[in-house]
Amino acid sequence: MPLLLLFYRLMVRPLFREPVRTLLTILAIALGVAVVLAIDLAGGAAAGSFRSSMETLAGENDLEVTASGGVPESVVGTLATLPYSIRVSPRMEDYAVIADSKKSLPLIGLDLVAEGSAYAQSEPQNASDLQAQSAWEHLFEHVGDADSIGVGSSAGYKTGDRVELLINDQVRSYTVRVVYPDSNGNESAIVMDLATAQNALARYGRVDRILLKVPEIPSLEDWQQRLRTVLPAGVEIRPQGTGTNENRRMLSAFRWNLRLLSYISLIVGAFLIYNTISVSIVRRRSEIGIVRPLGASRGMILSAFVGEAACFGLAGSLIGLPLGRFMATGAVRLMAATVESLYVSSRPGTIELNAASVVLALVIGVGIAVASAYSPAREASQVSPVEAMARGRREYDVRVHKARDLWLALVLSLAAAAASRAPAVAGKPILGYLAAILLVAASALAMPAFVDGLTSFSSKLLGKLFGVEAMLASRSLAASLRRTAVLVGALSTAIAMMTAVGIMVGSFRQTVRLWMSDQLPADLYLRPAGSAAADRHPTISPSLTEKIAKLPGVAAVERLRAYEISFENMPATLASADLNVLRSYHNSDFFSGRPKEKVLAELRDSNAIIVSEPFTYKHHLKAGDSITLSLGERQASFRIVDVYYDYSSERGSILMDRKTLLRYLPDPAPSNLAIYVSSDAQLESVRAEIEKATAGHRVLMFSNRDLRAETIRIFDRTFAITYALEAVAVLVAVMGIAGALLALVIDRRRELGLLRFLGAAAGQVRKLILVEAGLLGLLANLAGLALGFALSLILIFVINKQSFGWTIRFHWPVEVLLGALTVVYGATVLAGLYPAQVAVRLSPLEVVHEE
Repeated sequence: MPLLLLFYRLMVRPLFREPVRTLLTILAIALGVAVVLAIDLAGGAAAGSFRSSMETLAGENDLEVTASGGVPESVVGTLATLPYSIRVSPRMEDYAVIADSKKSLPLIGLDLVAEGSAYAQSEPQNASDLQAQSAWEHLFEHVGDADSIGVGSSAGYKTGDRVELLINDQVRSYTVRVVYPDSNGNESAIVMDLATAQNALARYGRVDRILLKVPEIPSLEDWQQRLRTVLPAGVEIRPQGTGTNENRRMLSAFRWNLRLLSYISLIVGAFLIYNTISVSIVRRRSEIGIVRPLGASRGMILSAFVGEAACFGLAGSLIGLPLGRFMATGAVRLMAATVESLYVSSRPGTIELNAASVVLALVIGVGIAVASAYSPAREASQVSPVEAMARGRREYDVRVHKARDLWLALVLSLAAAAASRAPAVAGKPILGYLAAILLVAASALAMPAFVDGLTSFSSKLLGKLFGVEAMLASRSLAASLRRTAVLVGALSTAIAMMTAVGIMVGSFRQTVRLWMSDQLPADLYLRPAGSAAADRHPTISPSLTEKIAKLPGVAAVERLRAYEISFENMPATLASADLNVLRSYHNSDFFSGRPKEKVLAELRDSNAIIVSEPFTYKHHLKAGDSITLSLGERQASFRIVDVYYDYSSERGSILMDRKTLLRYLPDPAPSNLAIYVSSDAQLESVRAEIEKATAGHRVLMFSNRDLRAETIRIFDRTFAITYALEAVAVLVAVMGIAGALLALVIDRRRELGLLRFLGAAAGQVRKLILVEAGLLGLLANLAGLALGFALSLILIFVINKQSFGWTIRFHWPVEVLLGALTVVYGATVLAGLYPAQVAVRLSPLEVVHEE
């Protein structure tokens, strides 16, 4: 018998007779493929192709010179006077906010004299280079004007426009002298002369970075060694773009976890494909029994059912491609916001649907479908023609082997427990994810025993409570144990992941709330206006700080200062605080459990520090260790007194006494202020006085409650993409339930027709199908909740800890879980409406006549 003819008659033709079920299966696969593709495309745009905004206009350079707190200007002169052919390009780097549009842009200060000379000596290669050269020459003409700036063309300004910029806590007016083409990887930015930028940022005598272009001979490593000898001890020389690469490494765990989370939909889809092919085999058992004696080999039967799955996978992949590209647009916004809130300021790259993405979608869709279908297809090919005609053979096998499968589930659970205790591999929680997969597999193996036990126990009780229809529904699910177990396994897996992530996020949220109650004891908080980001630390004028401290009703002002530094090739935050204020007002939470007074007393005016939990995890440190920090021109050794819990950023933080930091980095401008109001003063009156004092400065003032609410808002936005992924997984599972119930109705049309023939009313048949849907939802909710609890422990105490280094306190988000599970249950019952309607429309005479 020709294989293609067999495939058409046995597989393709029945699919067209059941378009709704076929479409539901294809859409379930399409959603799974689309989610994976969207996360892959968005991850590549927001994190994978990460390019720091500070690389704008960096040009083609080889090395960069950096230092915590800035590089002394004297270093620029030292490098420029060396007897080597080196191009030296000092830069100031920060951010400015356009006052009208509130848009944040990189602020780049360049030595326009040197840059103009370099452009004048270079030969333009194309029209774009010629345009850029002309633009820089025009800006060079206004190098002496303190209000002259250049902007990228995409900012929408033209030459001569006046622009108000918020820089730190001051708004200044500037004139656009040049509009440069922001192409070739350049982001739109505000460009100033170096001296103008230093004045605007109030950072005198230092530059943020020096870029170096060195000759090709000797090697870059030789140049680093040669130039390092003329630099101060605290100044570092490294390949250009090292900071960008450090941030890419930091973002890898974020992207890795999101990518794996997106695979949940595929796992659910795999269950559904398995069930779909199993249903196809059961429904075509008579055809298999007929074609085998007529010459169809076992290989032909196997190929036919695997081919059916491949067709589902191919169709789902083709639909998932445009759907994934569409979903990537929203995903990249959510991911970019998360990256900026928790990691680093950056701009997402373009979303590129290239050949590799198409191949990925096809491999995922077809591969998952074929892999899921292979087991039932191979089983169908192995049975003899007589067994193929036997209706209950497969159900009998499942009942016989359910005890064996339960023991296998126990073994896999023990293996999961062992894997969860293993350390990270190359900084990634690979064995933690393996533990999660083993638990899902164990759950799938235990499902037949779970379903059989619960339905057998509840059938009589359901009959008493809800009538004979409920009893028949329970027994029907138990009779088709194989199919029921697969359906419950698919939906329970989606529910389990939703529950696990819900518990993890709820626990994290509650942990952050408790932590903030200890970390935010002040009455009011001030920071410069503008967009907040993990790596941006604009400053407040010292004179304003002193003015606020002298206001009546102000008991104390705590000055906080933060710098971005690099430690062991990873970005980190260096911070300082007024420890006198901390000792009086803060409730600190340390690993050692020691009172805050003792810990902070050791920091006061000494080379002692406390570090955050993520910092110790990333760098394998503990209390009592010593580390060397490069601060300004010097290097200094600091002893870690203790480790504190911190959830503000995954980057890792170092905190020292303000007086100690000022010895190395003598810039008194604070990044934030915490203001304590006297007990005998009215908060609103003091707030009004502060608002008067800050007139002329652009600062944002938050009360304790406002800051907590803003932090929780950012937290919820950060996990928005996680909720979206879970919703898609549940939607895929519910669609699978609808398709499977429809197949169940069609396959049982003789049974349902006989019930009608014997006097069952249409309402009773409808109730029977809806109760089956409700029982499926109930079984899935119970199994999913149990599995989800186990998975949440792995997420909280293994995967989170190994990925980010945070300690999260377990918390049951009862209201959120109850609401989500109720919605899922309702959706499962609603999924049975159409199959119930199909069952009601069956003609009793026709189906009984078929029998």
